[in-house]
Amino acid sequence: VQLQASGGGLVQAGGSLRLSCAVTGNIRSIGTMRWYRQPPGKQRELVASITIGGKTNQSDSVKGRFTISRDNAKNTVYLQMNNLKPEDTAVYYCNAEGVLEYYSDTVRGYWGRGTLVTVSS
Repeated sequence: VQLQASGGGLVQAGGSLRLSCAVTGNIRSIGTMRWYRQPPGKQRELVASITIGGKTNQSDSVKGRFTISRDNAKNTVYLQMNNLKPEDTAVYYCNAEGVLEYYSDTVRGYWGRGTLVTVSS
């Protein structure tokens, strides 16, 4: 199982980016999917989460600007980021919990490698 995040880049303040994270492998189902971020010199923090049923949560710092969504048929989670601010600069990581593969009865969690988002002022 691998998580491949994409969509990061350099954007001016007020701009938008859409991150994607595809989970590949012999996937049967995925539980909650999350986006975390780690700003330079700081600890990793939770940005948003979405359950298999589509229930979402966002951190207060991004509420109203970021939207998490998922396509269960594609095993992909998205993060639409609007009105970006310089303080959103970070490496963004996707996380998938409750990953169940075919021909397995073991449920596991996985992390992607991260994609860098840089917001200039």
